[in-house]
Amino acid sequence: MQQQDILINWSPQETRVAVVENGAVQELHVERALERGQVGNIYLGKVARVLPGMQSAFIDIGLERAAFLHVADVWQKPPEGGDVATAMSSPPPPPKPIEKQVFEGQTLMVQVIKDAIGSKGARLSTQISLAGRMLVFLPQDSHIGVSQKIPATVRDALRARLQALCGAAQPEGTGGSGSGGFILRTNAEDASDEELQEDIAYLRKAWVRIRQASQRQPPASLLHEDLNLLRRVLRDLVGEATQSIRIDSRTQFQALMAFGREFMPQAAARLSHYKGERPIFDPYSVDEEIARALGRRVDLKSGGYLVIDQTEALTTVDVNTGGFVGARNFNDTVFKTNLEAAQAIARQLRLRNLGGIIVLDFIDMALPEHQQAVLAELRKQLARDRVKTMVGTFSPLGLVEMTRKRTRESLAQMLCKPCPQCQGAGRVRTPLTVANDILREILREARQFNPREFRVVATPEVIEILIDEESQYLAALSDFIGKPIALQAENTLGPDQYDIVLT
Repeated sequence: MQQQDILINWSPQETRVAVVENGAVQELHVERALERGQVGNIYLGKVARVLPGMQSAFIDIGLERAAFLHVADVWQKPPEGGDVATAMSSPPPPPKPIEKQVFEGQTLMVQVIKDAIGSKGARLSTQISLAGRMLVFLPQDSHIGVSQKIPATVRDALRARLQALCGAAQPEGTGGSGSGGFILRTNAEDASDEELQEDIAYLRKAWVRIRQASQRQPPASLLHEDLNLLRRVLRDLVGEATQSIRIDSRTQFQALMAFGREFMPQAAARLSHYKGERPIFDPYSVDEEIARALGRRVDLKSGGYLVIDQTEALTTVDVNTGGFVGARNFNDTVFKTNLEAAQAIARQLRLRNLGGIIVLDFIDMALPEHQQAVLAELRKQLARDRVKTMVGTFSPLGLVEMTRKRTRESLAQMLCKPCPQCQGAGRVRTPLTVANDILREILREARQFNPREFRVVATPEVIEILIDEESQYLAALSDFIGKPIALQAENTLGPDQYDIVLT
């Protein structure tokens, strides 16, 4: 089993978490204070206004703008004997008019399902759900559901197993109808009974605290804040292989320890405060790993390399032999490079948090047994991923298609933005291309205007080409249009930016 350490670097503006296995960074998680939304937060709201014409209501939850509750998001008790998963997948019955369900001044427990955007307030629901590591808790329902993404062949067995665990773990003094319902999440298909029972206990305890807070707090109060990254570390990242969790902030260590002792004592036992003189990420070169994870090229130890390109529709990974010539023959060279690439690809997907459709272009292999061995290695490495993945076989073109569930923004999407010069294309026009564009533009404008002079403002590289390589054409153009053409270098312009000033 891989030995795992979790490092937490905290600052008031940003939290960064690195998961390290055997000295190598496997996962990176980043959360910024300014970018945290309210989705998942639970409030004690007060109905400020009911709008029958819009079948909606405005709810004061203590934010800058009133939040919005539509009649479709008002919870309705499911029919007796129904199943939560079935009810969620089938069309709901027509809701009662909103004016018959809520009234001005009424106090409601509500949950944010969509953050405020621009001038629009947050969108709310009165159906409360609490997400755990393996389960989603529905305190207003009483039935057991299973994610529809789990194969139907095992769904009934999982539902029966979860039903038994929920019954065994019921809090004292509650019957089956009062203990809430659960939905088994997709990533819990292979979870152990112990993991499920720990999640059940955590979610029920959290719900008790929310109910108690709703009885004490005044309207427009926050009852439950969705877990921040620090707390999600204990809930989502800690596993059997985790031997230590180190955090470099004493204040946050104390707060996280208090949370862990109450809800996740086993995880809290591995938590410690890092007091080293060097920054916590330095011994494992995490910052250097982040910088490499933002690049296209990933070098392999053998001398080969990967080229990773992320687009809106899919991600492509191209495997190249590079300078690797160590094997006895070409087939062995290709095979060993692809094996190493399979290991590196699985790690890079976790590190960069790449999701959606992913196309892998391994180096062509002549032997079918080599293809099967590379696929087996890829699946073996992906089995360690906490995010669900699916891998196909080699296509007739030698490509492997796979999917990895999107859980959040990729590392590049979170830390980077499209280049203002190339607009995300990854390329800019060469100085020679820009120079030729300028010559064509001068000719075009000379046919429309009659200035005294044309002044070209461009980068020094473009001006140098116009003075040197393109000087003959520039002089011929000036003679043809009968106007002088002046040149001015400007360092502040982008590589393919220019301006033609008519004087």
